[in-house]
Amino acid sequence: MRIIFMGTPDFSATVLEKLNGKYPVIAAVTNPDRPAGRGNSLRQSALKLKALQLGIPVYQFEKVSREGLEQIEALAPDIIVTAAFGQILSERFLEIPKFGVLNVHASLLPKYRGASPIQWTLLNGDEYAGVTIMRTVREVDAGDILLSKRVKVLEKETAGGLFDRLADLGGEAIIEAIGLVESGKATFTPQDPSAATFCGVISKADGEINFDKTARQLDFFVRGMTPWPSAYTYLGEKTLKVFGVQKVSDDVLGAIGEVVAATSKDGLCVQLADGVARLTEVQLEGAKRMSDSHFLRGHPVKVGTRLGRA
Repeated sequence: MRIIFMGTPDFSATVLEKLNGKYPVIAAVTNPDRPAGRGNSLRQSALKLKALQLGIPVYQFEKVSREGLEQIEALAPDIIVTAAFGQILSERFLEIPKFGVLNVHASLLPKYRGASPIQWTLLNGDEYAGVTIMRTVREVDAGDILLSKRVKVLEKETAGGLFDRLADLGGEAIIEAIGLVESGKATFTPQDPSAATFCGVISKADGEINFDKTARQLDFFVRGMTPWPSAYTYLGEKTLKVFGVQKVSDDVLGAIGEVVAATSKDGLCVQLADGVARLTEVQLEGAKRMSDSHFLRGHPVKVGTRLGRA
């Protein structure tokens, strides 16, 4: 089975490593190196680094459907696998592999088609997450489903932790899927378009906290935004990132977003829509991440302070 793998971030790198352990991959395709950091030096994608580590030839295209058709056709793949690749593939490209293009998507399709399924699984407080192996078509994440695997979301799990677990699960799922294709037992089921939901790219601005939430909703938000872009608010002129939330009472002790307690014993407590919650782990701009008790020893906060933009 001649397999080409296409992807970009850490998620795809993990899937590639697992797949290559069972079915050796003949080539990896990723985006060109991008300028990054203060010096704008070129940074290689996580997939490229992993492929080079595994000794897999790497091809890089800005638009593989336009620039790479002949090279991919020359490789004569049986299957092309994509995982968080980020490029729309043309009909001509999709026809290259003998058994089609299979995509590893980190949601239980048709729920959460699009770019940020892991974050939205947590933001919405879903009980289960998962991965789906589907046939790639021109419409985003709308292809027929070969198989899905689900896992229970763990208590206090962040998007980063779930990302790692689903990448491992995605590797297991694509190995199973290719085995079904190889044995002639693959069955594809059309998605129900009426059940489809969509999630776009999350930006840094999306991480700003609105305290007019319940403590449960804020917990979902913080976990869904960790590690990036982080859930954050403002303490005076500085950004304050929040990494943990714990409800402490149903009381109304102040206005929404107002600090109602701030001692090393009680912690940093804020009024929410359904009571008071403690921001158990924080990071002030220019400082280290720490518990709220530790933070308050070095950064006193007055009761009555309103968190957020002035």
